[in-house]
Amino acid sequence: MVQSPHGIKFESNRPVVMGRNGMVCAGHPLAAQAGMSVLQKGGNAVDAAIATAAALNVVEPNMSGIGGDGYIMVYNKAQNKIDICNATGAAPYATDLAYYQANGIPQKGIMSVSVPALLDGWLAAHDKYATLKLDELFAPAIDLAENGFPVSHVLSRVIAGDPLLCDFPTSQAIFTRGGRPLQPGEIIHQKDLAKTFQAIVAGGRDAFYQGEIAQAMVKFCQERGGLLSMKDLADCHSRWEEAISTTYRGHTVYEAPPNSSGHVLLQELNLVEQFDLKSLGCNTAESIHLMVEAKKLAFIDREAYMADPDHVVVPTQGLISKEYAQERAKLIDLSRAADPTHGDPWRFQGGSGSVGQVAAGGVPEEDTTCFVVVDQWGNAVCQLQSIQSSLGSSVVAGGTGILLNNRMTYWHLDPEHVDCLQPGKRVRHTMNPVMVFDGNGSASPATNGGSSGPGNLVLVCGTPGADTQVQTNMQVITHLIDFGMTVTEAVEAPRWRNSHSPTESNVPHVCDNLLHMESRFGPDVRQGLESRGHQLNMMPDWGAQGSEMMIQVDPETGALHGAADPRRDGYAIGW
Repeated sequence: MVQSPHGIKFESNRPVVMGRNGMVCAGHPLAAQAGMSVLQKGGNAVDAAIATAAALNVVEPNMSGIGGDGYIMVYNKAQNKIDICNATGAAPYATDLAYYQANGIPQKGIMSVSVPALLDGWLAAHDKYATLKLDELFAPAIDLAENGFPVSHVLSRVIAGDPLLCDFPTSQAIFTRGGRPLQPGEIIHQKDLAKTFQAIVAGGRDAFYQGEIAQAMVKFCQERGGLLSMKDLADCHSRWEEAISTTYRGHTVYEAPPNSSGHVLLQELNLVEQFDLKSLGCNTAESIHLMVEAKKLAFIDREAYMADPDHVVVPTQGLISKEYAQERAKLIDLSRAADPTHGDPWRFQGGSGSVGQVAAGGVPEEDTTCFVVVDQWGNAVCQLQSIQSSLGSSVVAGGTGILLNNRMTYWHLDPEHVDCLQPGKRVRHTMNPVMVFDGNGSASPATNGGSSGPGNLVLVCGTPGADTQVQTNMQVITHLIDFGMTVTEAVEAPRWRNSHSPTESNVPHVCDNLLHMESRFGPDVRQGLESRGHQLNMMPDWGAQGSEMMIQVDPETGALHGAADPRRDGYAIGW
């Protein structure tokens, strides 16, 4: 028996949360509770997702909010269909590449702000799938913002660690007491944000993107030398997209297409599938080495090929094809770490192309949040939303209560780079929502499951953490499928992250080539990895980036098994 309170085959300190009628796993217990209250009123998964999303804006402001962007993956059980709402904003029209080349991209402040698109995604999902009115869905968030809630230890630490937030007048007024960072247990009020939410309930999209809120945000930005304009906001629209997918050991894994990095997870799984992972052992030097090498191959391809598909032709079908994976897997040496170069997925694309082919007519740590929902009818949502790094730009837009993003820090400034900054272009994103279904189904990257549909839902999962995301998702999916972990065992297992220059998303994009590992990995694992050429950076026992959220559906009983990562304030609630 594993020596931990809730371990079955592996260690687990929290129980698997189970439910029959619904499940919400979110980055803060009050947000999970907001979503669950909607499910218990008869709302569906999208209703609950909107309530959870709005509540997270309030109780987890360091991670996400309507000053940022996100992705919403929806599984509609009745139609047996997967939909993805891409709510990512573009670089402002006034962006001047030469300015940023001369001055650099600031990590914080008004010049780090891109166009916020998240709210349009919430409202698009509401229009298409929700059953309850906006006032019901925003009510928990408005109450939390207006009447306050206790600051958690996690939130208190990140406030104290952000000098600009504690010094900038509009931000200081919310997150400090006269410049002193709020302490754990102190009550934080966001009354201006409550008024903004009330205006959105009353006026819908126009209130935010064309009305008084838009005018206030633009006035605030332009008075401080920022770039955001009324046209930027008016032209900002989310879009519905079809999922991309691959198969992995009898399952079909669905992801968001570019400008999401979802294809990277699918590539990683395709590469790992070429090997007998189970025989290498769980979290051994051998299995970790294999996954790290697969990660590096997929990331170096992303560096060469992936950007906004409105501006660049991305060879997505080639990148996630099994044939391409078979070719690239030959480069993996199980005894030695490599420094790979990108491959040629165009040969597997069904057409011709080249690195960074321009489309016809085309001109430090991320703090995001992920939450997952399944309702009593079998509908599901996996949603990620972000303001880029912790507390975004650290600047609250005047009297709106909206904490603005710092998404501009993801851009490259080299005109030859596929993801180079350009006005009106969307930067490539690390956010990637995941759903896994049983059976091989249709893995065509051009469809969302084909006429046969995606099969039976098995797993909904995702995590924040910038370039950690697709690495963590690979680890937890293989933990469940290859090694039979429970969801809590999977999210609590010791975790690693590889950094490989120059493939990091955040500026300056270059980094040391390191394998960052939680210290719970034993000395034999460390020695085995070092002997293969990996340079290790040991982190605290629970120091890995990310906050994985998972709901597993029992194929026999339909019971929902939920887990929320203990590395942050995550919480799972079942019904």
